[in-house]
Amino acid sequence: MIEINELTKRYGGTTAVHGLTFTVRPGRVTGFLGPNGSGKSTTLRMVLGLHAPSSGSVLIDGRPFRDRPRGLRQVGALLDAGEVHGGRSGRAHLTALARSNRIPRSRVDEVLAEVGLADAAKRRIGGYSLGMRQRLGIAGALLGDPPVLLFDEPLNGLDPEGVRWVRGLFRRLAAEGRTVFVSSHLMTEMEHTADELVVIGRGELIAAESLTAFAARGGATVTVRTPGHAALAALLAERGAQVRTDGEVLTVTGVPAAEIGELALRHQLPLHELSPRTASLEQAFMELTAAHAAHRSTNDLARSAR
Repeated sequence: MIEINELTKRYGGTTAVHGLTFTVRPGRVTGFLGPNGSGKSTTLRMVLGLHAPSSGSVLIDGRPFRDRPRGLRQVGALLDAGEVHGGRSGRAHLTALARSNRIPRSRVDEVLAEVGLADAAKRRIGGYSLGMRQRLGIAGALLGDPPVLLFDEPLNGLDPEGVRWVRGLFRRLAAEGRTVFVSSHLMTEMEHTADELVVIGRGELIAAESLTAFAARGGATVTVRTPGHAALAALLAERGAQVRTDGEVLTVTGVPAAEIGELALRHQLPLHELSPRTASLEQAFMELTAAHAAHRSTNDLARSAR
């Protein structure tokens, strides 16, 4: 379990993380989301004791990570797959990690096989592709068979087969009762993988809840196509619906599909399409983090002002 309480980090006059409080529990995959510059990487580095917090605390199973002399046995982490010595082989890199944490050397070959790098174990890391480096980083996280695992953007550089493999790995680790905390900007993958979400923006907590509850914040919509779009849009607006028009196509929020169909029938408006759309994680994320994005285009600003 990871317990974060009122965590704050300042760099001079800049506050990267402010007053974060949330818990990452075992037995589930928790996604860690936020716009660029939101403080995700800084938070993960404070969890691992790489950055000291300005105030607040982080506990892993009741203790700070720095208090654990053989850290890989307690927490496995992938923060940056590029932070390895390119002149070493994959096996040499993992062997050094195993020796420093008193992990049996037999474990090195086990994790190399698990991540699909057994045939590349003797090759220099400098010749690895980005996807192979990601797999090596995951192998390092798994090396100590830890109960807590952290991954920062673990899918970068992976091909579709690799993405499916990682998705299954995270689900299996959580099913074994481990704490799995995954930072990613890929909404589709979080929809397929995460049970819980922690969402931050500009260093502050936006939400900490189940994926289903968070996605529902985006609101379900209904796509309607009708030659009577202007009349139907006016009728729906009278009922308090939010309506976006694009030619004959209406995107409606706030009124269910059945009610739209009944309204169109009552006023003899033909419908060529009536398609309910469930709420999506991406839609909820974009709406709830719009005001917290550190880097926004002119079009983003125009949309948020509407």
